[in-house]
Amino acid sequence: MKNGRSPLAVARTVRAALHDSPGVVRLAVIRLAGPFGDGVFQAALSGAILFNPERQTDPLDIAAGFAALLLPYSIIGPYAGALLDRWDRRTVLLLANALRAVLIGVTAVLLAAGLSATPLLLLALAVVGIGRFVGAGCSAALPRVLAQRWLVTMNSVMATTAAGCAIVGASLGFAIVGWTGGGDSGSAAAVAVSAVGSLVGLVAAAGFRTRALGPDESERDARSSVRAIANGLRNGAVAAWRSRAVTTAMIGIGSHRMVFGADTLLMVLVLRRGAGEDVAGRLADFGVAIACAGAGMLAAAVIAPLLIPRLGRSRTVVAGLTAAIMVQLALVTPITVATGPDEARARLALLTAAFLLGLAGQIIKLTGDAAMQIEIDDAHRGQVFALQDTVFNIGFVLAVAATSTVIPADGRSVAVVAAAAGIYGCGLAAIALNSRRRTDIP
Repeated sequence: MKNGRSPLAVARTVRAALHDSPGVVRLAVIRLAGPFGDGVFQAALSGAILFNPERQTDPLDIAAGFAALLLPYSIIGPYAGALLDRWDRRTVLLLANALRAVLIGVTAVLLAAGLSATPLLLLALAVVGIGRFVGAGCSAALPRVLAQRWLVTMNSVMATTAAGCAIVGASLGFAIVGWTGGGDSGSAAAVAVSAVGSLVGLVAAAGFRTRALGPDESERDARSSVRAIANGLRNGAVAAWRSRAVTTAMIGIGSHRMVFGADTLLMVLVLRRGAGEDVAGRLADFGVAIACAGAGMLAAAVIAPLLIPRLGRSRTVVAGLTAAIMVQLALVTPITVATGPDEARARLALLTAAFLLGLAGQIIKLTGDAAMQIEIDDAHRGQVFALQDTVFNIGFVLAVAATSTVIPADGRSVAVVAAAAGIYGCGLAAIALNSRRRTDIP
């Protein structure tokens, strides 16, 4: 892709793509509004559950919370993804955003009333799951409003800008909780604000014509939809397996999300060391860590379009995993052993690691998105993107659950950091094996 030779060339490519494809702007609004709202929403729940002294949680409780949030959608996602390949995607985006706004409102009211954590997590499960579904729908629809020659660059910009919007949303959520003094009332106010993202997405989706986002009319048959839902997981997996590049990306994404899950739990436990009752201070530190990871994701929007044409998609994934191993061992390990004055320096190293791992992980994700959008046909693209969400979520939750059983409450465990680096190594070995198998698509 000769367009992606420099940041200035990337900017020119984006401008040309927007000029040639006006529908991209409206789809981008939907794509970006969702992560913004999700960022506010998840920051609010962090204030209410993870860092609220009124709701003390141990590592196993945190793991259970992540499982409640992510696993159910991960299981049904590929089947629901079949709807994106059979039902009008515009209608799906309309209904999903409307339902998410209603559920957010209910969550805010119940949180303000002091409801226990379990029902809140069940509501959050639905809100986050619908958000993932909307994101998968936008990704599947992008090739319908954009020429293929712009896909790699525009996907990099949109996906990474979405990550930036999530960071902005999270920062706003943390700020609202801090301004209101923390506790359930402040978190409820932040949750209510998060509905703005869903409402903006709803209005933007209404601007598209019926079936403008696909799929083709020929795929609308009701009996075909039933069969597609029943076979959603298998269809998505088979479509991904037929392309080595897509399978390689899935391996890279899964490996990174597992490590990211372990590191996220470690980060939460580290930030709770000696913080006492200072909820605002805990949230501020957590917000800085998230901002560092988000900054790395934003940098990936510039770097990915430069790397992919030079290295190719599979080599870009390998490069990302290799760099991540070095970052994990060199910059995450110190926080597990440092004490006294050395702990402050170790925290700075951990923030640097958050930036670099965010960068590496997002480059892998963008490479996978490009492979899926170019090599997967429109009849299966929604299922493959939903399958990618499953890889994301299950890898993350499994890592958090496994880590919670062995990590101490203060996060001091060199073994956890070393095991996470080993996961990256296993990912590289799996990619090497995958590169040797025969497929119709290289």
